[in-house]
Amino acid sequence: MKRRSFLALGGAATVGLPQLIAAEDASRKTLRVGIIGHTGRGNYGHGLDTVWLRIKGADVVGVADPDEAGRQRAVQRLKAKRGFQDHRQLLKETEPEFVSICPRYADQHAGLMADCARAGVKGIYVEKPFCRTPAEADHVREVCRKHGTRVAVAHRNRYNPAVKHIAAHVAEGGIGKLLEIRGRGKGDRRGGAEDLWVLGSHVMDMIRFFAGHPVTCSAEMLKGGKPVTADDIYEGAEGLGPLAGDELHARFRMSSGVMATFDSIANDDTSNFGFGLQLIGSRGIIAIRADRDPLAHLIEGNPFMPPKNPREWKPITTMGIGRKEDRPQFIKEIHEHVVAVRDLVVAVDENREPVCGLEEGAGTVEMICAVFESHRQGGRAVAFPLKERGHPLARMREGGKK
Repeated sequence: MKRRSFLALGGAATVGLPQLIAAEDASRKTLRVGIIGHTGRGNYGHGLDTVWLRIKGADVVGVADPDEAGRQRAVQRLKAKRGFQDHRQLLKETEPEFVSICPRYADQHAGLMADCARAGVKGIYVEKPFCRTPAEADHVREVCRKHGTRVAVAHRNRYNPAVKHIAAHVAEGGIGKLLEIRGRGKGDRRGGAEDLWVLGSHVMDMIRFFAGHPVTCSAEMLKGGKPVTADDIYEGAEGLGPLAGDELHARFRMSSGVMATFDSIANDDTSNFGFGLQLIGSRGIIAIRADRDPLAHLIEGNPFMPPKNPREWKPITTMGIGRKEDRPQFIKEIHEHVVAVRDLVVAVDENREPVCGLEEGAGTVEMICAVFESHRQGGRAVAFPLKERGHPLARMREGGKK
């Protein structure tokens, strides 16, 4: 991969990240914030509600939750002014500028984002997975662009300055020629399609960050070691839609020329330490472990040559390669979405895209659905953008071509 290409891919996406560290001290007008949760169906995600208690000037004007008990708890927890059973009532009566769409259940996301945009919400922070199909992503794009709404997706690793250090090091030839990118899910009981959706969305986002847009995808899905058939498809948990199998293997050709893979095997005995990706170069490996601290490590040396001495794992922190992390509070704020939400607020003020915005969220959905579509076509390489905009496994279940 050419140095200029890698700098363009990694550098542009992290512009302004150092400024986010000091953003908490900036004076800011009052922000009208609405929270949408759903107790019993995804709840409030991974802290997408309480993050606003740490944003300077944020005023939670209302909470929507169909569950009465959950709604009352949320109103108290968030010091909200009002509670609503229906999110449309929240949007109409409180007119929030910003909304967190918190439930983990992906089947709610597209509709909620569209409703928020039509109601005049300026900025949306949404839990991953972004939505369930390219068609849903297309609809969200259309509505949000029409109404000028900015969307940020809760892919927290994008906001860690360590990724900029990684991009610069690779671009400068620090690991030699970048040969491939290997991604994995957690490999727990959800291994296969569910792991791809729930954890793989983080990995797909990082692959796109480092290697550009996907060009083609070829993949296979297995159940008990055999190719998944229409009979193996079932309705997945957390509103994910059709799922199948306990193992999958996918290969992507990226626009940068790099090949990237994603693998997930149920109960793979890695204790979740495989979750993330590896940038494998001719003179070193950068191992990125999603949602961990430090985010990454550098292992120098030809990965295919037995070393004479043990290889050191050098940490890559917000400070750089081999440097001790001296901003623990900032790391905490990355994990707890504070940095991402600050960026969303600034993005609205500056009329720009957030660091991890609408296109990034839609891109992860298309990569995930490409895995299903390739398997449906017998492992054939499918091109991007996908012609199949619906859910490939739904089509397969309904008797479509495998």
